[in-house]
Amino acid sequence: MREQRKRLQGVVTSDKMEKTVVVTVTTTKRHPMYGKVLRLEKKYKAHDEKNECHTGDRVEIIESKPISRHKRWSVVSILERAK
Repeated sequence: MREQRKRLQGVVTSDKMEKTVVVTVTTTKRHPMYGKVLRLEKKYKAHDEKNECHTGDRVEIIESKPISRHKRWSVVSILERAK
């Protein structure tokens, strides 16, 4: 049985590369001892085959096989265009 691939939502922060976008994913986590809610940001390089994504777009990315040295994610869909 095949495992479900991870899906994340984030905002495109850079589209200057060919067929690649940098997506910043923001998650929240509660501090184990103090209980304060922390906002964590992580950047992923994702494959964008048709160069459709632009800076500010909200996108969904999915885990994929390694495409290059740093790319292990692919853009599935554009959820919201930048204004």
